[in-house]
Amino acid sequence: MSEEPSGGHGSVHDLIGVGFGPSNLALAIAIAEHNAELGRAPGARPVKAAFVERQRGFGWHRGMLLEDATMQVSFLKDLVTLRNPKSGFSFLCYLQSRDRLVDFINQKNFFPSRMEFHDYLQWAAELVDGEVTYGREAVAIHPVLRDGEVTCFDVVAADVDGTAEPIVMRARNLVLGTGLVPRLPDGVTADDRIWHTRDLLPNAERLKRDTPSPRRLVVVGAGQSAAEAVDYLHREFPRAEVNAVITRYGYSPADDSAFANRIFDPAAVDEYFAAPAHVKQMMMVYHGNTNYSVVDQDLIEDLSRRVYQEKVRGEERLRLLNVSRVTEAVRAGERVRTVVESMITGERLTLEADAVVFATGYRQPDPFVLLGDLAGECRRDEAGQVVVARDYRIDMAPHITAGVYLQGGTEHTHGISSSLLSNTSIRSAEILGSVVRSGVPARRPAPVG
Repeated sequence: MSEEPSGGHGSVHDLIGVGFGPSNLALAIAIAEHNAELGRAPGARPVKAAFVERQRGFGWHRGMLLEDATMQVSFLKDLVTLRNPKSGFSFLCYLQSRDRLVDFINQKNFFPSRMEFHDYLQWAAELVDGEVTYGREAVAIHPVLRDGEVTCFDVVAADVDGTAEPIVMRARNLVLGTGLVPRLPDGVTADDRIWHTRDLLPNAERLKRDTPSPRRLVVVGAGQSAAEAVDYLHREFPRAEVNAVITRYGYSPADDSAFANRIFDPAAVDEYFAAPAHVKQMMMVYHGNTNYSVVDQDLIEDLSRRVYQEKVRGEERLRLLNVSRVTEAVRAGERVRTVVESMITGERLTLEADAVVFATGYRQPDPFVLLGDLAGECRRDEAGQVVVARDYRIDMAPHITAGVYLQGGTEHTHGISSSLLSNTSIRSAEILGSVVRSGVPARRPAPVG
């Protein structure tokens, strides 16, 4: 912890965003548009922001950019439209810039391909006038004191290759948007034959080179990513047996009906935040099938047809091992010894697979590891969960006047859409509004160093 001198103006940011995925990209755009509008808002001040991102360039779920995979949210829920329909950063403006607007309209489709939406995100990341440092990972956050108060934070950003010295940036507010971390079952370690779906495409390409005709593949999981992985591997490796291991009788369809989708509305965040704890839990149970471990109906029907057609032909290459679980996945040379256990009978089946793909979801990284000693200054509720205000700011001890905001990891306070694209534009606007309302301190911090 450093003591801050009382004078100086220096290079101090209003906020630093840790991570530069879609959420903090939307925030960067909101800041750029806020700053561009200053001439029309007397008394307003520009917001000085910077972002650090460990990837070498912008990327979002590159390993699952399957050719036929489509988005599960409308293109209108892009980075800006719900906040500012006139924005030049909208998906429609992207289409116009690519000379595809009319073609897209003729498709009569609200759901672009995942590849196209990723291209939109890259386009927006290149277009926005923001200070983004790629290839740097925030490894520590140190509080900066003035007169006994923490008024700023120093963010230590290390070079991911270790070839350059760490840099230190100072800010009055932090916005943590580090994204999600792949989750694997206990005892399972990813390698070139044991994959998480996050790395499906690059690993599948490597498998084609190393093992041109794999005999058996296993996919573990029951959600959209699992079904997409099964579909992709079954088509991409036409001689391989593809085993889908799921704990249910079959894939469950996602509820994307108009009324159920209201759980993703901006107004639903207000309602969820204000609801008693038992109502929050009830809402999560009732509407979990809008997002968790569910699959698009069209894909379910396509996979079901393939299973049936193969039975008719007498060559069952797509096998559904339902009400089952993988209890062991261990490398044995160039193969993976995979034990599948029936959850009904306890019977075990051993499969020697060329590759095992775990579509077992993601977890929110613990932001408090990065916060270090500051984590002890965060207020928690009776369940031990961090208390987060409606504006996504962590409730911290009174002597910490600098702000820490969360982009993700707030399902317990803000509901299902906390880390989803559905509310990205509105969430970023609310965070920016809070930062702007916090104002400029009467005495500016001293420069770093």
